[in-house]
Amino acid sequence: MKKFVLAYNPVSGAAMFRKKLDRLVAMFQERYCILVPYRTSPLNMDFASFVKAVMPSGIIIAGGDGTLNAIVNIMLKNNIKVPIAIIPSGTSNDFASCLTLGTNGFAGYIDSIVDGRTTTIDVGKVGDKYFINVASAGMLTSVAHDVDRRLKSTFGKLAYYLRGIGELPRFRALNMMVEADGKARQVSAFFVLIVNSSVVAGLKNISVKAKLDDGQLDLVMLKQCNIPELVAFTAETVAGKDMINNKNVEYIQAASFKIDCDEDVQSDIDGEPGPKLPLEVKAVPAAIEVYIK
Repeated sequence: MKKFVLAYNPVSGAAMFRKKLDRLVAMFQERYCILVPYRTSPLNMDFASFVKAVMPSGIIIAGGDGTLNAIVNIMLKNNIKVPIAIIPSGTSNDFASCLTLGTNGFAGYIDSIVDGRTTTIDVGKVGDKYFINVASAGMLTSVAHDVDRRLKSTFGKLAYYLRGIGELPRFRALNMMVEADGKARQVSAFFVLIVNSSVVAGLKNISVKAKLDDGQLDLVMLKQCNIPELVAFTAETVAGKDMINNKNVEYIQAASFKIDCDEDVQSDIDGEPGPKLPLEVKAVPAAIEVYIK
């Protein structure tokens, strides 16, 4: 009989997952599997020892991108090598969207988990911290950090868009040094995104060339432009137009990047505050195994 650890965030997505917990346990029991729940917390200090004691066939992560990031970091730093499944239940579920793990066909996804259908994917690394989806720096970073939790719970991703639109008049470009696979250049840019997956902030038109298994990361940079062009860029991006086609956007694929700035700038790692610049970012190929439909 297979065992799976269920790491669930009790507060993500307006705490709605708790209402689904019993159904999920029942679905695994129907397939003669044991589901061992683990309630995540801000630190999860005992998660590694919990997993090693249970010795599961895999780990099921229920939460948003932040929960996924936290669990994956613990696994990689503690050499826990079991596949993970992702049940999207947070405000932001970009990585699950990239894997097309929506709510449709949920029973089929459970079957795939039990049957052991997996693939290996890359992750990114900044210093000693791993990221699943995106590392960023620039004006967008403050937007992600400043969204009020109550607004986030009520409006979901729309909260990020509303906040971003409200900040447009204050946007200004930063003087940055961008190095890709050893080739450096100076640039004036509003923001830099270093992306692992093809979905960012719920949008599928930002990193259109990104693949999870190519051993590379994708850098998307919005260079300095005037306010009308900035407003047009924002409208086109939210409307679904491919960002790569905008004349003020630069798109670079590489295995490693270095980002620096002549100002005090904090980064964002998978939607959470990251280290201040400079950043050294690299791809870690085939780092984790993921259950797929």
